[in-house]
Amino acid sequence: MTDAEDQHVCYVRSTTDDNGKAAVLLEWGALQALLTPAIVLTTGRDLMAAAAAAETDIALIETLRKDLRLDDHAIGGMLSAIRARRPAPQGKPALRIAAVAGSKTGKPYVTIARGSMKGQLSPDEARDMAMHWVQTAVAAQIDVRLRYALGEWDRLSMVEIEDLFKLIQEAQR
Repeated sequence: MTDAEDQHVCYVRSTTDDNGKAAVLLEWGALQALLTPAIVLTTGRDLMAAAAAAETDIALIETLRKDLRLDDHAIGGMLSAIRARRPAPQGKPALRIAAVAGSKTGKPYVTIARGSMKGQLSPDEARDMAMHWVQTAVAAQIDVRLRYALGEWDRLSMVEIEDLFKLIQEAQR
């Protein structure tokens, strides 16, 4: 995320909900949200799609300008029509995600937002973020199974298990 849009970093980490089910904690500035792994996976997918769409839109704009010599008004109309024909993402993501083609700068980017928080990413940053979100969703599902297995082992208390997970998470930062 660029500092111009937001001076906070968006973190996601594996955790459990009040019922002991797999969950992901989103922390972004003062914003905190407990998400299901399915929502986190959807967000990762949408970040990847937005990165590709932003790059494709820039290539299309450049082609229409240089090869077909269309003016910006015609290009804007075509781009709007093309975007309207793209399939709508399925599922509920944790963030509002949009592919943006900077027609003046010639640069693709992805905007993200939730509540009052917002940011702007390059396509590569969006792909990196997507991979992290997918990995965190998978980790949450694995971690809940590991917590269960450690609890069944009868050698560690629930407090010790949670302390172990806190120690592991701190080592990852």
